Amino acid sequence: MDTEKRPEHATFLDTLPPVEFACIYGSSLHPNNFDKVTSMVDYILGVADPQQWHAENLKFNRNHYASWMVYLGGAQLITGVADHIGVRVHFNPFVSHKDRMFKYGVVRMNDLVQDIMEWESFYLSGRLQKPVNVIVNNSEIEKLNPVNLKAATSAALLLLPSKFSEKELYAKICSLSYMGDLRMLFAEDKNKVKKIVQGQFKLFQKMYNPFLEKFAAQDMLRISSSVDQKVNLIQDCGLSTTCSLLSSLPLHIRRQIEMNLVEEKAIDKSGRAVQKVAMRSKEEAADCLRKILRRKVMVSSARQAVAGLVTVGAVHGLKYVGKKMKKAWRSWW
Repeated sequence: MDTEKRPEHATFLDTLPPVEFACIYGSSLHPNNFDKVTSMVDYILGVADPQQWHAENLKFNRNHYASWMVYLGGAQLITGVADHIGVRVHFNPFVSHKDRMFKYGVVRMNDLVQDIMEWESFYLSGRLQKPVNVIVNNSEIEKLNPVNLKAATSAALLLLPSKFSEKELYAKICSLSYMGDLRMLFAEDKNKVKKIVQGQFKLFQKMYNPFLEKFAAQDMLRISSSVDQKVNLIQDCGLSTTCSLLSSLPLHIRRQIEMNLVEEKAIDKSGRAVQKVAMRSKEEAADCLRKILRRKVMVSSARQAVAGLVTVGAVHGLKYVGKKMKKAWRSWW
């Protein structure tokens, strides 16, 4: 995660109550989009107490919220919808500041940490697996997110064949949090992953090269450069390496994979019948992981889509979905 130093973006935070963590993510990080006035700047904001934070923000930025939520329940309703309908994050889109449009998502710090460590919803942890620019740093997130990045690298390697390019690796990492995302069916650019990797390739390298070097030092993969200076990778697909990759995944994910793998009956020393997990191939583990992530992303994206339509109101909701669908249609033609 890079620390953002552009003051024109940092000044937006001056209009909001203090936060414990803030980063910019999304298309505005693309070098061709950063200075475009039409490009919306996306923020993730981590706060200790969302209800208290929204109550404070409503005093100064009431117009950031759907009017019906303000009148019917205020901060308590806003936080309740995020926690019980969405995935514990509330987004305010289409916020104007100094001739730019902003969207910011507010999440409880404990929930952000939990998602980074366990991929509980795989919503914000997935975003932090891609390049972000940190505006307000947090020591706990700074310490924990490398665990998230190593897990993403391991997951991508499990899903990739024995030979692949560096670009294919980053595309696989980038695609993890889009697997099963309902928006990809009708409201997202079909070339989204490709464009993210191409536009932020050097940022991906900076994030993930340390993990590739560690895996190479452990003889789990080999890194080689071709004549055109492109980096190619060859990974060991044996069961020992597969088990090592699985051990880097969050415990919550590992347990689900174990539950889905074939179980063998064995006899322990006392003569009792016991069951143990039997993984027969890398492909079997990869198939389990793929199903688990697809289901997790599908549920999270559906919940957040419903919460988004509820919280931003019909006009802003249709406007946001309309912009997404327009970009998606253009990518298909």
